[in-house]
Amino acid sequence: MGREGAPPLARRAGVGSATLHRHFRSREALLTEVFIEGVERLAARGRELGATAGGDGLTAWLEELTRYTATTRGLAVSLRPAGAATSGCHGVLADVAAELATVAAGAGRLRPGIAVDDLLALANGIAIQAEGDPELAARLLRIAIAGVEPSP
Repeated sequence: MGREGAPPLARRAGVGSATLHRHFRSREALLTEVFIEGVERLAARGRELGATAGGDGLTAWLEELTRYTATTRGLAVSLRPAGAATSGCHGVLADVAAELATVAAGAGRLRPGIAVDDLLALANGIAIQAEGDPELAARLLRIAIAGVEPSP
């Protein structure tokens, strides 16, 4: 069977169905890998922002996280039964958020007492509300962030 008869995902990737199945034992395995890769990209981006953006890195990263989550929430929900394969993702993101929050707090860009878990819950809640609309998610996050930054 040529690419014409391949599943849509294989066609879009420019490979045949057999190639796709050789690398991933199931659709769930492929989707899990896509999800984990996205989380790894977010973590790397957070580390980059922590090193280059100073106190503004947290806000920029939370916006990227919220956009990503609003775009991929359905994927995350569908992978929930997989559990073990994606269970470490929250910890990775929480660690990056904690690093960025430390830098932001040191730069006076985060009020004392704001917990990292609260920021992640806020980003997730906004993403749920704005599922499928990353622009709305980013706008809502910017509104919320204006409430967590200290007054001048």
